[in-house]
Amino acid sequence: MSAGEIAGLIAAGAFVLLVVLVAVPLLKLGRTLDETTLTIRQVREQSAPILGQASTTVAHVNSNLERVDDITGNAANVSSNVAALSSVVAATLGSPLIKVAAFSYGVRTAAKKKREGAALADAARRDREARRASRDARRAARRAA
Repeated sequence: MSAGEIAGLIAAGAFVLLVVLVAVPLLKLGRTLDETTLTIRQVREQSAPILGQASTTVAHVNSNLERVDDITGNAANVSSNVAALSSVVAATLGSPLIKVAAFSYGVRTAAKKKREGAALADAARRDREARRASRDARRAARRAA
């Protein structure tokens, strides 16, 4: 064997060694890709029912939101009607009610003052009568003495 043949055998051996060293990571990478493919398939199979349920849930929520929208529209309509009615009542009855309230306040105030005046007059009359009785008693005591 010549030196060229020995160099060729060494080169061939080195090449086989290189192929073996590269083949091991490639085999591991292949297993990893197989596991990844299996995991993706399982996720897809499990997510299909979940997505179906989510779609059904969204449809139910949308129908309920439509009902809520109708309810809020009706509530807005009712509140505008109540506002209009209160405006009509205020315009129709507001001024007369204010006048009645002012009149009743005046009557209550006058009645209170009359009661206070009557009480003051009664107290003054009792005071005068007491002074007269006291004065008459002193005069009677002087005459008797």
